[in-house]
Amino acid sequence: MVQAEELQQVSQYGITWTFDRPVRAGQFINGDWWVIGPVTISRVTPAPGPESPDVILQAKTNVYGDTSLRSDLRMRNGSMVLLRAGTKQGYDSRNQSYVPSLSLNFPAVIEPNRSVISTISNPTIPVARFPHEIMWPSEKTCQNTLRVAAVLTVLAEAPPPDAFRPSYAGTTKPIYRAAQLKWELLKQLPAPAIDPAAYPAWYELRVPDDWTKMERYFQRAWIDHLTSWEQQELNPSENQPNYGREYSRLVSIASLMLHLDVPQERKRKLLIGLVQYGIDLSGVAQVGGYWNWGGGLGSGRKWPIYFASLMLDAPALRTLPEKAVFHEDAQCYYGTGWAGQTALNWMVEHHGRRLHYEERDPGTWDSWDKLSEMYRTNTNAVSWVGTALAVRLMQGIVIWNHDSYFDYCDRWMEQEDSYAANRGPYPRPIRNGEILQESQTRDPFVTEMWRAYRASAPAQPMAGNPRRMVWTDEGLKWVPNPKPDAKAVADHVAAIKAARP
Repeated sequence: MVQAEELQQVSQYGITWTFDRPVRAGQFINGDWWVIGPVTISRVTPAPGPESPDVILQAKTNVYGDTSLRSDLRMRNGSMVLLRAGTKQGYDSRNQSYVPSLSLNFPAVIEPNRSVISTISNPTIPVARFPHEIMWPSEKTCQNTLRVAAVLTVLAEAPPPDAFRPSYAGTTKPIYRAAQLKWELLKQLPAPAIDPAAYPAWYELRVPDDWTKMERYFQRAWIDHLTSWEQQELNPSENQPNYGREYSRLVSIASLMLHLDVPQERKRKLLIGLVQYGIDLSGVAQVGGYWNWGGGLGSGRKWPIYFASLMLDAPALRTLPEKAVFHEDAQCYYGTGWAGQTALNWMVEHHGRRLHYEERDPGTWDSWDKLSEMYRTNTNAVSWVGTALAVRLMQGIVIWNHDSYFDYCDRWMEQEDSYAANRGPYPRPIRNGEILQESQTRDPFVTEMWRAYRASAPAQPMAGNPRRMVWTDEGLKWVPNPKPDAKAVADHVAAIKAARP
């Protein structure tokens, strides 16, 4: 790592920032650059600007007929300083969230406590998904407009050599150090055996053997500040996943790998990457970010923040505005399920308000209820449970503060079906091909870690503050959500059975 040299330009991941004069510069522990400001950036290469009119956008709509993309040649390779999270960006005009005033024009004077996010656009789409190695054949490509992003942080004074990069969001840039890491919080667990014959052939079984691949997944900044689904088609395809399901899967895998019985030095790079991601997300949340969208877009953002706060002994990282709602919490609640389940799931929002469908007999579900069930079984539960186990291993249930999430993950991973007697004509979901049956995840390592260590995870109290998200005339709000008692559940199930033809 470069420490405090006088440099007139610095480069990372194919992006070069050139200054009007030599400036004091160095690198954070993750390799990202800092400079002492104020500085004048005279140019960035590749240069931001319009695309050739000969390039034609080949965007496709999704299964719902939606796309966030448009034919717009005004900006490629854009840079911006992120002061507030929201629905707009200044990187690439093909995404309909683009606003020209957010794009930096060079030369540009950047004051201390600002971060410049610079990008390289994909010239055409579709492109390979970032974690295509863990994707099934039908989802190995995506149509993300950005290819690369890198962060240049302008500070008032040089940070210590082991400093993490402060979040790229906002103007508050607290410095956290690798010397603060509480290594003793990480377990030393033998890796479980994985039988390839038990999983479809497309599954990549190299994890947890391929540490280098996992380190690469968390090496670069995950730029994640749009509070809309349009983030999905913007994400830099060489930096991060494009969908929340894979955010959550990678976070789950990385979190559990860090609890394996390998030397500390083997864990260091992956740990630094995951903690850095948590620092970034905390900063985004502090300036208005939230991740409670419908479907599967918002998963995987809460635990990196809380993990970083635990590993750095920094509660301030998880002290967030009330608006910073997370996908997993919004979608899990306590209720009277149609077969006796009490830890339930709902989709919250997807092309409008969605209902608490798991409390109704499946024979009454409409097409949107069935879509909610598809997201429950295909997208969310299968990506969440690794994180739930990681939280338990670090005795973090109380600070997570949403008990129904953990009870729901336990429900999903039950080997034996506790509700079989009440299901009637609607059996437990069993899926073929790309998707596995209930009690499994999409990732063999996560499934086998759960089976090996869920029962022996440290005993700990629940948070004891249950709440759920509901729709009101003013929008979404939290309300108290105590667990239903056994009689209420039994009465509800009996009523559903009695109403069946």
